[in-house]
Amino acid sequence: MNSSMEISVEHAANGEQDSVLTDQVASPALDDEKILVSVEVCMTSSSTAREEDVKSAVERMLEKRSLSYSAGSIPVPAEDKFLTENVNKIQICDPDECEHNHKVLLFWQVKPVVHVYQLCEEGPGEELSGEDDLASFNEWMLPAKEFDGLWESLVYETGLKRRLLRYAASALLFSERGVNPCLVSWNRIILLHGPPGTGKTSLCKALSQKLSIRFKSRFTQCQLVEVNAHSLFSKWFSESGKLVAKLFQKIHEMVEEESCLVFVLIDEVESLAAARKAALSGSEPSDSIRVVNALLTQMDRLKSFPNVVILTTSNITTAIDIAFVDRADIKAYVGPPPLPARYEILRSCVQELIRARVIVPSQECGDDFTLPSFTVSRETPSQSQRPADIMARSLLQVAKDCEGLSGRSLRKMPFLAHAALTDPRCCDLTKFLCALVETARREVAEILSS
Repeated sequence: MNSSMEISVEHAANGEQDSVLTDQVASPALDDEKILVSVEVCMTSSSTAREEDVKSAVERMLEKRSLSYSAGSIPVPAEDKFLTENVNKIQICDPDECEHNHKVLLFWQVKPVVHVYQLCEEGPGEELSGEDDLASFNEWMLPAKEFDGLWESLVYETGLKRRLLRYAASALLFSERGVNPCLVSWNRIILLHGPPGTGKTSLCKALSQKLSIRFKSRFTQCQLVEVNAHSLFSKWFSESGKLVAKLFQKIHEMVEEESCLVFVLIDEVESLAAARKAALSGSEPSDSIRVVNALLTQMDRLKSFPNVVILTTSNITTAIDIAFVDRADIKAYVGPPPLPARYEILRSCVQELIRARVIVPSQECGDDFTLPSFTVSRETPSQSQRPADIMARSLLQVAKDCEGLSGRSLRKMPFLAHAALTDPRCCDLTKFLCALVETARREVAEILSS
């Protein structure tokens, strides 16, 4: 008889967490058959404990068959003094890997991989170009407090975030194992393209944060350098080359330290391609084409370093220089969110307003009211009169009305709805959802007429 633990996801239809310890006959799976589930452990800012000790303590906690928990987060056990003093939160990640087999994984099917980290609270540092006090790049030490929770807050089509994580893991593994780049080609360059407001830059920053946590045991230090592409083109074009050289000198100093993982983010990379195109047409000085060529050359030189990943974004897909597109290993289109993502974005907004008590559910909803997830709400019979199901249908209608809107626009919608209320100080959830429906229709109508 083998005792096994179930890791179950939240059943949002009734607002309860189904975290049940079950005893059942099961054959333990071999290690290579188990599903790897990442468990991220955030230490408190005041903790001076060794990460290895925290990791061992969490692994011992996970081995206890008497513990039950739901996918998403694990409460730090109050009886474990060491963990309560040193750990801020424990998060089960990779929910898309967990949510199969009817949304339940048995303990013997799972091999938890524990990642321990401590957030850097310093904030970004700036390097000024000198001419107009325009920052040529910002620099963060990762994992940064500023990006905490960003990855989880971003909602896209199924599989996009998992695809990016797996690509980066393969790229870094190939470099670590010394795969011959003459035989197998990879550049460690990611290009995210699509319309403005879809979260491309946020996704790049969140990906850097997530990778800095996942590869903490391999790299003792991680940094993100966000390049301001516009600042590289000085109004005195003779200075532009110096700005590029200064930028990459800084990056080269970082990557020369083998224990440091460096992420280089170039936002709106199409501005580089546009500058070269304008120079070729004769409308810009020829210096600009030399600057872009120099930038591409410097990016090529970074290929020789195994500890650097280049992340780029573009709002205008057709404007990207083909020479750059060819360098990108993975090109992912990030468009307006589909219906499931729109619903989940709005649901997360509403849940946050409930948490902050900006809006208050009615008494019949209960104190721990939770709106159903998209899957559950779609499966719920339309005639159901349960408060959660009624409100889920209202929110689903808002999500349908917002077709074509960006994630940025969707996250503004709850604020605009609240501002439209007659008495925003006293707002129950039902009234708020009615206001949200009206606001969504008004905003979409204004966008279509503009």
